[in-house]
Amino acid sequence: MDYLPDDNSRYKDVDYWDDRYRTEQCYDWLGCFSKFKHLLEKHVKTEDSILVLGCGNSSMSGDMYSAGYRSITNIDYSSVCISTMSARYSDCLGMTWHEMDVRQLSFPDASFDVILEKATLDAIMVDEKTPWEVSPQTASFIHKALTEISRCLRPGGRFVSVTFADPFFRKCLYAHTEYNWSIKKYSYGEGFEYFVYVMTKGEELSPEDAALEKKLQEDTKSPPTSVTTTQNEDEEDFLSNIDL
Repeated sequence: MDYLPDDNSRYKDVDYWDDRYRTEQCYDWLGCFSKFKHLLEKHVKTEDSILVLGCGNSSMSGDMYSAGYRSITNIDYSSVCISTMSARYSDCLGMTWHEMDVRQLSFPDASFDVILEKATLDAIMVDEKTPWEVSPQTASFIHKALTEISRCLRPGGRFVSVTFADPFFRKCLYAHTEYNWSIKKYSYGEGFEYFVYVMTKGEELSPEDAALEKKLQEDTKSPPTSVTTTQNEDEEDFLSNIDL
């Protein structure tokens, strides 16, 4: 595919995305909105105020708007993306677009009922070589993003994370008392399973997740050797090289 980079590290490069968004019309990581709509409807009301992180040129926000969700704020760190998407959906009242870093959200505390990300955090972790130990740089990035997400959620608000990462690897990032949320896990997909995590602000971690947090804090064992997969040359899928 024309947009496939020479190296997965390019997925973290804003210049790569700027160049890509100048010509690519649309791409949906992990499937389109219809694939997980049945799960989202259980946790997101049409009247909710929604923030979409790393919106890219996905059709998701537009599809959600068509499904009745009217208050959707979209952010991405690519100015080209934001310019293109804001023009594309200029007739959608209540839909806004902003150039912004997920680590420094320019919104007041408790601004949103729902914050939604689909494969945005996956892309941040694209350079990680093992699922057992995230690098300090990436861990710091993720922590800053999750702290900002928690800050911007209203009491009872939900952070919805759509990802290819199974609970064994992803819950270790989300199960932290300081974020002040509970975690529920769902899945969708045929042939390849994707996951939807719903974190509810103001609810305590389950005993299982609290035990996981405690174990992570106490565990000093060396990480086991991971098995790295190879990238499919015929299909753009950076997920195949990320073992998180």
